Amino acid sequence: MYRLYDYLPSGNGYKVRLVLKQLALPYELIELDIKVGASRTPDFLAKNPNGRIPLLEIPQKGYLAESHAIIAYLAEGSTLIPDDPYQRARMWQWLCFEQYNLEPNLGTVRFWLKMLGKTRAELGEKLIEKKKSGYAALDVLEDGLRERNFLVADQFTLADIALYAYTHVSHEGGFDLAPYPNIRGWCDRVSSQPHWAPITAP
Repeated sequence: MYRLYDYLPSGNGYKVRLVLKQLALPYELIELDIKVGASRTPDFLAKNPNGRIPLLEIPQKGYLAESHAIIAYLAEGSTLIPDDPYQRARMWQWLCFEQYNLEPNLGTVRFWLKMLGKTRAELGEKLIEKKKSGYAALDVLEDGLRERNFLVADQFTLADIALYAYTHVSHEGGFDLAPYPNIRGWCDRVSSQPHWAPITAP
């Protein structure tokens, strides 16, 4: 059985949990509170020197870090990865966009405000910049979903799981999805997938 080291509110961890649930793969969840340094202990650093979650322990193989590496490993050979090379590359294009443009803004602001309890006054100008960049990423996602049910090849893939993870809770960082009808409809379609569960559900 897989063992997943994770922090339930984490969008990166949620991606892995959604893939595990979608593929009906059994796993043991080891919860770590990253706010108090649980991923920085000597024991955890021996497993992942980068000191981050999620971390997947794979029986007879070892440890695998980085959410997109983990979900790609788990979904190999499944319908979550398109067969067509071009569509598969488009899936990776969205995965890269998520890590470089969406998660660093939506995810970071949410972490500051919801997990760390920072105020807008404390964060000042850096919050304004992150919000601006976050809305720019949402604009791109909204356009990418124009006349599409899902992001790639009109099928539910890892791209949808990865971008949904932080987008659907972006309101916790003060982002307003009201002006984004394509995103809101897509979020509803993702949450209607078999074995879906909320982000904080163990």
